[in-house]
Amino acid sequence: MVSYIVKRVLITIPILLGVVFIVFSIMQFTPGNPASVILGAQAEPWQIEQLNEQLGYNKPFFVRFFNYVINIVTKFDFGVSYKSGKPVVDEILLRFPMTFKLASISIVISAFFGILLGIFSAVKQYTALDTSLTVLALLFAAVPSFWLALMLILVFAVTWKILPTSGYGTVQHMILPIITLSVGGIAGIMRITRSAMLETIRQDYIRTARAKGATEKIVIWRHALKNALLPVVTVLGMSFAGQLGGAVITETIFALPGIGQYMVTAIRAKDDPVVLTGTLFLAALFCLIVLLLDIIYALIDPRIRARFIKTKKGGKAHA
Repeated sequence: MVSYIVKRVLITIPILLGVVFIVFSIMQFTPGNPASVILGAQAEPWQIEQLNEQLGYNKPFFVRFFNYVINIVTKFDFGVSYKSGKPVVDEILLRFPMTFKLASISIVISAFFGILLGIFSAVKQYTALDTSLTVLALLFAAVPSFWLALMLILVFAVTWKILPTSGYGTVQHMILPIITLSVGGIAGIMRITRSAMLETIRQDYIRTARAKGATEKIVIWRHALKNALLPVVTVLGMSFAGQLGGAVITETIFALPGIGQYMVTAIRAKDDPVVLTGTLFLAALFCLIVLLLDIIYALIDPRIRARFIKTKKGGKAHA
């Protein structure tokens, strides 16, 4: 198991390098330069050229890319923000708790309602309840998060005036962003839970449990749900990773001081170190979540765990 974890960690290195290179290339080919944004439209050309030279922006593309990677590997230096002059890592770590709190609360709500509704839908298959829940799940899964956020602001903040439109400071400020992130997660988790439960409750051991006199509640919650959890765990992990990234749009719309809003502001200002480090940070979190999912698989399913347990003789896996 340890060798598997080490191997997966090593695999993430070229993945992260690829992410950095892609983002670096995109920022390179977008119009504008950081000095023009920082100094404004009234700046003289020589002032823009001088500031770009100080920032190192005039160096060739591959020189800047390799310098960035070498500084990370040798000094753990992710650079400083062009705009604020502060270390990018400090700024991201300062804003990460907001993004993490928003995504964590959203995934808990998504998991609770998604799994619960998925079970009810599977147990009441082909009934009006099942049809209604399935249609709603498909509808909300297709709704873009930015459109949903704007509609929530229009209804609850502008029309009814019961919640604030944006900002941070009270519980009320977090309600609309959490709903925005949770709705899509509930829809996805409900659909995969329903499918997994329908497949599980048709297995022979479920019929055996019923034949032995087990109540329907015990059959569903103790036997079926436990064995249907593996695909649900996959969706939960990927949903959490997606909500960390999806918070970029939500934080921008609701003006929350998280990584998302910080990165969007940096993109507008051509603040390359912030964009690169923020993207790399989110990509590393995504890889970490996928690794944790694989470990959780092994804890849930003995068949998966057996693949990593080697005998001293012959090197074959055993349960």
